[in-house]
Amino acid sequence: MVQRQLKAHGRYPYSAITGRKDYDWPDGKRLAVYIGFNIEHFEFGAGHGACLGPKCPEPDVLNYSWRDYGNRVGVWRCLEVFDALKLPVGALINTALYDYAPEIIEAFVKRGDELIAHGHTNSERQGEMKPDAERALLVECRERIKKESGTAPLGWLSPWISESLDTPDLLAEAGYKYTLNWAHDDQPVKFKTKNGELWSIPYPQELNDIPMIIARQMDARDFADMIVDNFDEMLAQAKAQPLVMGIALHPYIVGQPYRLRHLRRALQHVANAKNVWVATPGKIYDVVAK
Repeated sequence: MVQRQLKAHGRYPYSAITGRKDYDWPDGKRLAVYIGFNIEHFEFGAGHGACLGPKCPEPDVLNYSWRDYGNRVGVWRCLEVFDALKLPVGALINTALYDYAPEIIEAFVKRGDELIAHGHTNSERQGEMKPDAERALLVECRERIKKESGTAPLGWLSPWISESLDTPDLLAEAGYKYTLNWAHDDQPVKFKTKNGELWSIPYPQELNDIPMIIARQMDARDFADMIVDNFDEMLAQAKAQPLVMGIALHPYIVGQPYRLRHLRRALQHVANAKNVWVATPGKIYDVVAK
């Protein structure tokens, strides 16, 4: 039997984190922490979406209205927490919000937060699109954010982390500088594309309320403890290597009152810590790409 070589993506080579070049974050900090706050809008009666209860025939009022709670209530409660703790946010926005609730995006713009493109709606997966449609989606989202909010986004997160084989190439072609789709590392990694440089900024699938609270049915108290434990451990690990810790949140999940109370406790722990750089993905990109 002749063993075959497995198909590879060709975007980056293998690299053990223990053998890489050392560097610091600004002011000599070793751990960079960011909040990836997913603000999403869903089509009524069609498409994909996280579910609180069993998926019902469309129109699935239960799950649609639960998600819409995030835009009507949860996002504003979370903003109160971010403001109180003086925490910057990477706001991952569906551009459909400009048509539905533009005041949400404006609130993050006024705070000086980074806007990150997150597709037009989380009812669709771009990996199911044909190349021309995917290319158009990436360009249109970038141009819509630039037109409406004044600055073109540097970064992209695909709805449902859905990619085609061409996505990194198309991102670079459209002018994006980094992607949050890949959860393969604790440091930024430079990708190879057909259209120039693209960085991968670590985005969490563990410190993420959808897989933890919805998929694994983790209690809000346990999720908050998980953030604290992960932070404390990475702070210790960062003595050897500079690291990035992302916290992925959705307002329709953590914006529920009983969960928000525990999230506040966890974020307070991060905000009170010393020797930590609380940043945004774009700021992290600026450091590694210079």
